[in-house]
Amino acid sequence: MEKGYLTLVLHAHLPFVRHPEYPDFLEEDWFYEAITETYIPLLRVFYNLTDSGIKFKLTMSLSPPLLSMFKDSLLQQRYLNRIEKLIELATREVERTKWLPQFHEVALMYLEHFRYCHYFFTEKCRCDITTAFREMEASGNIELITCGATHGFMPLMLHETAVHAQIKQAVAYHQETMGRKPKGIWLPECGYQPGLDKILRQEGIRFFFTDAHGILHASPRPKYGVFAPIYCPSGVAAFGRDLESSKQVWSANEGYPGDYVYREFYRDIGYDLDYDYLRPYLPSSGIRVATGMKYYQITGRTNDKYPYNIWAAREKAAVHAGNFMFNREKQIEYLESILDRRPVIVAPYDAELFGHWWFEGPQWLEFLIKKITFDQQTIRMISPSDYLEIYPKNQVSTPSMSSWGYKGYNEVWLEGSNDWIYRHLHKTADRMVELAVQYPSAGGDLRLALNQAARELLLLQSSDWAFIMKTGTMVDYAIRRTKTHINRFNNLYEQIKYNRLDLNYLHEVSGKDNIFPNINYEIYNPNYSPVIATPA
Repeated sequence: MEKGYLTLVLHAHLPFVRHPEYPDFLEEDWFYEAITETYIPLLRVFYNLTDSGIKFKLTMSLSPPLLSMFKDSLLQQRYLNRIEKLIELATREVERTKWLPQFHEVALMYLEHFRYCHYFFTEKCRCDITTAFREMEASGNIELITCGATHGFMPLMLHETAVHAQIKQAVAYHQETMGRKPKGIWLPECGYQPGLDKILRQEGIRFFFTDAHGILHASPRPKYGVFAPIYCPSGVAAFGRDLESSKQVWSANEGYPGDYVYREFYRDIGYDLDYDYLRPYLPSSGIRVATGMKYYQITGRTNDKYPYNIWAAREKAAVHAGNFMFNREKQIEYLESILDRRPVIVAPYDAELFGHWWFEGPQWLEFLIKKITFDQQTIRMISPSDYLEIYPKNQVSTPSMSSWGYKGYNEVWLEGSNDWIYRHLHKTADRMVELAVQYPSAGGDLRLALNQAARELLLLQSSDWAFIMKTGTMVDYAIRRTKTHINRFNNLYEQIKYNRLDLNYLHEVSGKDNIFPNINYEIYNPNYSPVIATPA
């Protein structure tokens, strides 16, 4: 009998970036890189384990914007073009490095990986990666949960109807896309404020996650700390992040990804090799960008990098997986000795850490799951749903307002670089509710315009734009996207209010911002009759 449980949670999200008006667009590369470096490598691990008959349990949130991009035919075709270019580049690299033995094996590795991505994308899932995730969930090894409709940071939304719309649309789109209603949700940025759980309950959500202090500062104080969930007064369960296990993995300074034998993220042939050689594989603008082909290891805090050694890095990933398992065993053995129930360790991470930022992350995950399966009897991997079936009775308490951002509250998304957006966010939400109330059950072109206005508001609410402004990366794009959605919403608002719809404009905008094809703007009407689902 195991002494405790490990809940691994991978949060997969990207902002909705789609620009059909350009032949290629730099920020769309975020999506293509994530498919090649994170989502397909993780799915490859899941399939390898499943095909080997290994039973495991892992929880993964797929945000609605990411699902929308997975299913978009334009982005599917552009990814296919991208991976074919990478195969061509890797083929040339294999030839170029034939007399460079320190790089040749790595070039062969990239060629094999790109070819596998092409096979997986075209043959395994017919260009729609959601089919692979659905298959993995059907295997029983993965529990898929949802997120906010556009990853809106809910503690800073003043209008409760706007918060409800984020959740309602997320649940509806997850069910539409993945074929089943999600039992859990990853609140964007782990952003929680008291009362939000009531809305989650109305939409049938059984559990969510908070950062550690969201549980530790709950009222009354939880008896088991973060090592068991609490029930909010609404009956929805809140699971708290374990800081010890999280830091071991995500910290570049103190965690595994910073080990010197692992691949260096920032040294890419897109910046190292001759421009004319690379030109066919660069964007139409001609600027240098990362290709994903990197030949050096971290080495240390120096510009003098050693060549990357595939096998040394793989061995280190196995060592680190064993170390993580050992630490969790000792942690659980201690907790089990002082608690009157088996503890659960909740370890959530951004999915893109695995493969994109930490190249060996998927290997580490595969080693970890195998070691937990065969090398110990203390830990069992479990999903939140499974835990609630084992322990249906839990302490009732109200989590505190919290996030997993810097300092733990709102500062990342509300400070000097981005505070100007909120008067627009609040006013736009008010106007959307006004439209939904004024035009109930609209039809024809008016309905199309109202639905598009709802899309523009949702895209405006994405927490990614405020986050980018704060961190200082791609700030111009984040500002431009914010202003674009404000302007598009206001244009539609004026056209709807004064009965002068410009159908050419409507079709142009809806062709660009086409997230959620079946959206119903009436989710913004407080009088709209929702189906109340009581969690089992």
